[in-house]
Formats: sequence, C-alpha cells, structure tokens
Amino acid sequence: MKRRFRVLITDPLHKDGLKILRDCEHLEVVVKPGISGQELKQEIEQCDALIVRSQTKVSAEAIKAGKRLKVIGRAGVGVDNIDVEEATRSGVIVMNAPGGNTVSTAEHTITLLLALSRNITQAQLSLKNNLWERKKYIGTEVCGKVLGIIGLGRIGAAVGKRAKGLGMRVIAYDPFLSLERAKELGIESKRFEEVLKTADYISVHTPLTPETRHMIGEREFEMMKEGVRVINCARGGIIDEQALLKAIKKGKVKGAALDVFEKEPPRDNPLLKLDCVVATPHLGASTEEAQVGVAKEMALQIVDALVYGNVRNAVNFPSIDKEILSLIRPYLILCEKMGSFQIQIIRGKIKQIEIKYSGEVTKYDLSPITLSFIKGLLSFILDKPINYVNAPLIAQERGIKIVETKLSESEDFSTLISAEVITNEGKGFIAGTLFGKKEARIVRIDDYYVDVVPQGYILLIVNEDRPGMMGAIGSILGENKINIASMTLGRKEQGGLALTLLNIDNPVPQQVVEQIRGLTNIVDAKVIRL
Repeated sequence: MKRRFRVLITDPLHKDGLKILRDCEHLEVVVKPGISGQELKQEIEQCDALIVRSQTKVSAEAIKAGKRLKVIGRAGVGVDNIDVEEATRSGVIVMNAPGGNTVSTAEHTITLLLALSRNITQAQLSLKNNLWERKKYIGTEVCGKVLGIIGLGRIGAAVGKRAKGLGMRVIAYDPFLSLERAKELGIESKRFEEVLKTADYISVHTPLTPETRHMIGEREFEMMKEGVRVINCARGGIIDEQALLKAIKKGKVKGAALDVFEKEPPRDNPLLKLDCVVATPHLGASTEEAQVGVAKEMALQIVDALVYGNVRNAVNFPSIDKEILSLIRPYLILCEKMGSFQIQIIRGKIKQIEIKYSGEVTKYDLSPITLSFIKGLLSFILDKPINYVNAPLIAQERGIKIVETKLSESEDFSTLISAEVITNEGKGFIAGTLFGKKEARIVRIDDYYVDVVPQGYILLIVNEDRPGMMGAIGSILGENKINIASMTLGRKEQGGLALTLLNIDNPVPQQVVEQIRGLTNIVDAKVIRL
C-alpha cells in the first residue's frame, strides 16, 4: 500500500480542487489560509507538498524547514513569490498551472487593448460626471494595426489568436519560438528590436526573472514608434514603470494598459494619475472559470507527482509526459547506474562531463537522461540528497561543465550512451546500452569492451593477462563463501592488461579485496556498489 502524503494549502483554493485532493486516499490535506511566515516554517516541517496562490511568500527559510518537502505547487502562472533557486538547491520541484487561466488572461489583455484604443475608462468617467465629450474621446481602430507580443507561450499565443481575429497583424519575439511553431500560429517571428520598432501595440507575456526584469526600459522605449501603446497583463517589473512614465510624458507612448505593477497594491503610483493609463488590480486570472481551472489543474498535478511520480509543468525540472516517462525509464536507470559506476573508478576533481547519445534514444528529450547520469555521479560523493531537481545546480556550483552531444546513428548498437568525465588528474570513459529495450548493460569502460549488468555489487579487477588468474581469484572468493553471479572480461591485447568484472551476490569484505590485490599480476581490485 502506498504511503499517505501530507499536503499543506495556505491560500484560498477553489472547492473543486480541494475535492480532487481529498478524494485521493493517499493524501492528507491540511488547509491553513493566511498563516504567517513563522507559522509556515512550523507547518511545513511535516509536509510533502505545499500549494499556494499569490499571497503566500515561500521563502528560502520555509523551504529549508520542509525536511520532507518534495513539491511546491503554484495554482496560477507566476512563481515570483517562491524562492525557486532555494527550492532547486533543496531538490524541491516547483510546479505552476499555466493552462487554467490562459483564456482569462488572454481575454483580459484584449479587453485592455480595446479599452485603451477607444478611451473606454476615461469616457465612462466623463459621462458619469454628467459630461458629453464625444470629440475628446475619439479612438482608433485596431484592425490593420500591428500587435507586437513579447513572449509567445500559452497566453501570448492565445492573445495573438484573438488579435488576428480583430484583423491585426501579429508579430512576436520569443527566444524559444521555432519558425515552425510561428508558422503554425500564423504569427511572424521577429527579433526583439524589430518588434519594438514595428509594433503599434506591444503586449508583454514573459515570466518575471532576473533576465526579464525591466526588459522594457528607457532604451527600449526610445526604439518604439511614436504613439505606441503598451500593455502588461503578465508580471509587474517586466516594464520599468519609471521609464514608462517618462516615455508617456515625452509623448513617445500614447497610452498604457496595466493589470500588474512592480509593487502591489500600487500605492501613490504616478502612472495611475494619468488619463492615458488604463489600470486594473491584477484581474488577469480573476474569473470563475480560471479559479476552477487552476485549482483542478494543480490538484491533479500534485496527485500525479506525489502518488505516481509523474511531473508536469515544473519550472525547475524537465516535465515528462506519463507515456514518455515509461519509454525513457530504462534509459534513466541505465544512466544513473553509469554515473554511479564512473565516480567510483575515477580520481580527482571533476571539471567536465561530456555525454554522447546515438541511435534510438535521440528521438526523446535527452535532458532528463543527462540529469540521471549527473544524479548518479554526484549522489555517491556528496552527503546531501541529490535528485533530478538539484543535480544540475549542484554541478554548476561545483564548476562542472556539462556537454551534451547527439548523433543520429550508432554503429554497433541500436542505442549507445557514452560519457567522458574529465578531472584535474585525467579522464574516464564509460558507455552503456539497452538489450531488448529494457535490460541495462555497460559495454565499455575506458578502452576495455565489456558486457556487465550494472546492479548490486561488482568486483572490478585490473590484472595482467596471464593464464590461471581467474582460478586464483575464484579460489579466494570461494574460500570466503562469496558467490559469483556473472563475469565479463575485457582486454586491449593478448598478454597486456585485462579488466575483469564480477557480479557478486553479497558484499565483498575489504580483507578479501586486499587478498586479491596481493596476488601476483594483480594491478588493482575494488568493489563497485550500485
């Protein structure tokens, strides 16, 4: 029977999401909305998962206090209220729910775009003050105008689709946008500067990161067309508000529509005093449908992650589809074993790991497979838990460079994965494959071609290639009641050095290893634990 996992919820979550969590027999659900930071540190100690919206601030201290914490779920898109770096370092997966509020946020963006174009809010206020100022609030049509979208993820793409329905020409900048995807969406892919110089309207739809903070600043406003209109329904801070204020006062920017701000609530923000600024209090995802959508999406993701080990929409870990995971799991196991094997036979401080993939494996996303090798390698030498989340960050912090190469064909195997680990004292090489799609095999160690099952205890012996060596080794093992499950032998040339690998049923005591090392023609012997 699967163990029960404790899920802590500290922000309001729609009842449909709560029902999914409570209906799962493997979960214990604790709801404590509005708790303080200190209370969060206390509550999180015994929790496996934490679900928040935008109110709870998940600090590094809170994450460190979560000794059992595996997953933090943000029921929404932005994760800037979560210390993602500390979560990654602690091996905690951070997930968001990007699909639940896509339509709501896209619709709100288009609503603000149209309100900005037709002076809706100013005209309404004028009318409510018993004024009839038709000439003052003459607007502009959006049909035929150019919308520039910065960030073409789910929401950006949804905005583009709706804008095209209004007859707008849509251009976009996204460093991860392929030409094929842009063509599929009917959107023109442009360089960042081209979008700024060409667009009549600019709408930002990127996450807030150190790289995107103030990505629209004084320099960028100077590049824009005279009379451009700017919209932000993504995250406060992507647009430099001081730079926007200056651009409006200079006449460069004709108007701005803002749903998010650098500081929320935006007390005494000078932008709110301008007639040409349309503003709403972070309402992008504030619809009944979005509240239900993000709650249900996050609840299902938490169940999948904790109970079944399937991760979706992670922001600090490659998300893997359930079906794909079942297909690549043998590769994950193989590479983790290869990493663990390699670290036990090399010497020195690791400087670089170069992993090469060839054959059938190359049709999959290779990043989680690479992570498996790093995880296996680091787990053996560090006293802190290493998992798929924190392995790349820890490697980076230790100055280890990771190089990944993909080759379309493999000469001798349907799939071959090899890794060269370079240290300050030399380098080591290991290669592995799958037999029959699932059975892991190590087929090369340095210059020795072998066939070894990477599991359990392996006695590795380097010896001079002389007759009777295996008899002498076998005698010592037999005398100590150590059974050999299987054996593989590799050698470079007759009479030279040979590499012997013995799969052993039981641990080999160190005194037995020393006995083997004492034999004539033995160069080295050690036990590999997998």
